[in-house]
Amino acid sequence: MPILGAHQSIAGGHYKAVERAAVVGCECVQLFTGDVKRWPSVLTQSTDSQSGRFSTKNNNQWQAKELTDSDVERFQAALRETGVSHPIAHDSYLINLASPDKVLWKKSVDAFVVEMLRAERLGIPYVVTHPGAHTTSSEDAGITAVARALDEVHRQTRGIRAKCLLETTAGQGSCLGHRFEQLAGMLEGVRDPDRLGVCVDTCHIFAAGYAIGTEKDYKSTMKALDQTVGVKLVKAFHLNDSAKPLGSRVDRHAHIGKGEIGKEAFRFLLNDRRFRNVPMYLETPKGERNGINFDRMNLRTLRRLVV
Repeated sequence: MPILGAHQSIAGGHYKAVERAAVVGCECVQLFTGDVKRWPSVLTQSTDSQSGRFSTKNNNQWQAKELTDSDVERFQAALRETGVSHPIAHDSYLINLASPDKVLWKKSVDAFVVEMLRAERLGIPYVVTHPGAHTTSSEDAGITAVARALDEVHRQTRGIRAKCLLETTAGQGSCLGHRFEQLAGMLEGVRDPDRLGVCVDTCHIFAAGYAIGTEKDYKSTMKALDQTVGVKLVKAFHLNDSAKPLGSRVDRHAHIGKGEIGKEAFRFLLNDRRFRNVPMYLETPKGERNGINFDRMNLRTLRRLVV
């Protein structure tokens, strides 16, 4: 059976995300590692990369609350007690590793280092990131900037186990990652590619123009992914239907089977033996209708597609 879960809120503590995941029937969970509101003016990390401890200095009212031993212990205990596995982190959407602005690029690198160290401290193996937007530069320059950023992140976090997953994107504006070739360029451009992987978002690839609604289209898209990035580098999936049509390059998530992608694409993916052990996380809208939790509803829809 596929490993299915959803993104959950860390309100009240990181362990709360695990508990929320268990309540709605998740087998895995995605979460943010901190409540990032604004950019740090100064970030200083400890030299002890093995422990993942770091400190922040804040001149602009930005701060991610430092993790305590209790935070870590309660998070790990929640995983053990609930049986929820494969925790994964998503970084702040403020981070732009492709930025041509030197100040913003440096702040993004510093912030991502913190994200990696927080994941390491919590025992989370992967941190998902959108590659970023090249804005006023070019696609090639943006890809190069991402590779340089990842090299610097790897240098500052040498020795930790947590790895970065580059996420496929819808391609809004100048956002990179909407073509598999762009992700391949980033992977090829870093000095230590073994510390990287890929997260495939179904809504994003569909909005970017990769059709997956028929068996023929699904196989064609996965072949393109394998020939560029390689399916063995796919370490996670985000399962989202799309509120916008194929090739719209607009990122709007919808409930499974309620958007433009349709259920069949998810049937193909869930029954693809290559991804049987790759965890898959919903990022669909939260809430409930008629007393039915949306995460529970979407998980039930997905499980009915497994044969």
